[in-house]
Amino acid sequence: MSTAHRTDVRTAVAEVERLRDLHPVDNPLPEALARSGNPTVQLRRLVIIEAQCHTAELAAYGVLLTRFHSDRATELWLALGRLVHEATPKLHEAGRVLGLRESELTRRSGDPGAAPFNEALSWVALTGGQAAAALASHSDMVTYFAGGAAVARRLREAGADVPEAFVDYYDDTGDPAMRDLALDVAQEGLRRGDDPDEAVFHARRVEEGIGAIWSTAAFAA
Repeated sequence: MSTAHRTDVRTAVAEVERLRDLHPVDNPLPEALARSGNPTVQLRRLVIIEAQCHTAELAAYGVLLTRFHSDRATELWLALGRLVHEATPKLHEAGRVLGLRESELTRRSGDPGAAPFNEALSWVALTGGQAAAALASHSDMVTYFAGGAAVARRLREAGADVPEAFVDYYDDTGDPAMRDLALDVAQEGLRRGDDPDEAVFHARRVEEGIGAIWSTAAFAA
């Protein structure tokens, strides 16, 4: 990435998008669900994985609050933490209507499908710069909400016999204002001299982690 654009977050976003086009993060889950006569196993696995990711996310945003606490950065980490905190009961309800017990959603053993995302998020929270953490959060929102909405849309198109509480949970395109806030915080870090290549690296790692969630759930048996 050219250092001539070192402080321009749009250049970093364009590089993430170039990598996304060059090496797409696969989401086989919508089609796997549409082909399945009974998608319950796949959907349960998805909910279990996401529940474990919520735990990692809340911890990561707490770490980031202690590391980067300008007004805008604080606003971002608090907003993301609140988003996950408020989504967790809804996710548990989606799991309950699929027949999951609460103990299955809070079990201590880690699901392999959650590991890539949790590792990527923990890594950037502990060692990344502000721009890296914020750009990773932006990529998280872009990739996760698009993938979840695709799952909900495909289930409805296929007329799948799936509880509405589950479909409603994933039928969400996210908040554009929060994505813009993440870019503002990334820009702030770049302006202070953060490495844009580091930001792109971590953003891509988080996207790949989300891809692992979709793939693991798609091929659950």
